[in-house]
Amino acid sequence: MLDIKWIRENPEAFDEALAKRSAESQSSRILALDEERRQHISKVQVAQERRNAASKEIGKAMAAKDMETADKLKSEVAELKVFLSEAENKERELDQQLNGILSSLPNIPMEDVPLGSDESDNVEVRNIGGKPNFSFKPKEHYELGEALGLMDFERAAKMSGARFTILKGALARLERALGQFMLDLHTTEHGYTEVMPPLLVKDDALYGTGQLPKFSEDSFKTTDDRWLIPTAEVPLTNLVSGEIVDTKTLPLRFTALTACFRSEAGSAGRDTRGMLRQHQFQKVEMVSITDSENASAEHERMTACAEEVLKRLGVPFRTVVLCTGDMGFGARKTYDIEAWLPGQNTYREISSCSVCGDFQARRMNSRYRPEGEKNTRFVHTLNGSGVAVGRALIAVMENYQEEDGSIRVPDVLVPYMGGVTRIEKAA
Repeated sequence: MLDIKWIRENPEAFDEALAKRSAESQSSRILALDEERRQHISKVQVAQERRNAASKEIGKAMAAKDMETADKLKSEVAELKVFLSEAENKERELDQQLNGILSSLPNIPMEDVPLGSDESDNVEVRNIGGKPNFSFKPKEHYELGEALGLMDFERAAKMSGARFTILKGALARLERALGQFMLDLHTTEHGYTEVMPPLLVKDDALYGTGQLPKFSEDSFKTTDDRWLIPTAEVPLTNLVSGEIVDTKTLPLRFTALTACFRSEAGSAGRDTRGMLRQHQFQKVEMVSITDSENASAEHERMTACAEEVLKRLGVPFRTVVLCTGDMGFGARKTYDIEAWLPGQNTYREISSCSVCGDFQARRMNSRYRPEGEKNTRFVHTLNGSGVAVGRALIAVMENYQEEDGSIRVPDVLVPYMGGVTRIEKAA
């Protein structure tokens, strides 16, 4: 959520920032509502002060046996109580209106984020690893998986519908190996603390990270009003919800391997073949909680941690900075890491690392108190995929495929595969 004080002091800059994100000007509407709310609060404060003063005057009048004055004062107090009761409801309505608007607005992009309308305006910042040369036409992952008899879309659709996959045998183990490898790398070398969070959360958790109220259709809701997490970013970031974090503990770094659930609303017709875009998938998530001074450096660090996963897997990739029109709702700046998929002959996103500033912290009321200061400040939050496990599986399958349809196992994963170096069709 954006800072109303900043909007009040910088209305033109606010509207310019929204324009960069292809959003309509909102300053006039917000400031008018904010002014109405502030004037109302001022009237309430005057009425409260008068009610308190009149109550004291009643006592004095009663002591002086001036019943006529006492009765007038009692009548005034009674009217003030009615006004204050109604004013409380109005204040609540004004708060809800203002917060409703603020909670629907995207974050303000950082100054160095490139201007643009869609992914075609994203800017490549790094390209790592040479693309593999094949003496044959490389297949896509679903062709490889089905030919091996280890990837079953038909049975998955029969029991669950579209956008589900069943992995079996060595491919199921390879996906598990990828997740374990990523967790071990982030916890033993990158300084992240492993967390096993709930997969079901309440409204407040999704609101805190920005999925609610604007993006409710993108997630699955249970019959008891809980939500299946769309990403472990939600529970990991909410670990500091409503808290004042000890400054000495910053930065906090968390990682988790979880199932994620997304309705994929709005993606009809996109990536319908294979397991690139699923309702249920595995992902290793990284979340950092830090202060304002170190947030940008932490963003570069987090992105490097995600890149290291692909470097060790030997998967070619490129890193792009997203333009203003392609960034996520809560991000101030985002790097996407895109893995090379030979079967598709293109790069596809496998990780997205974002710095959110205090946008999420304001929604969660998560703060820290800088050393030597009395007042608290909102923490700054970051999140990134480290990386999407299913998409990493796709990248490994396509980059390590052989002409006979077998798949070599990257060296770094062999220990997690019990020494298996190649996945072949079962005899």
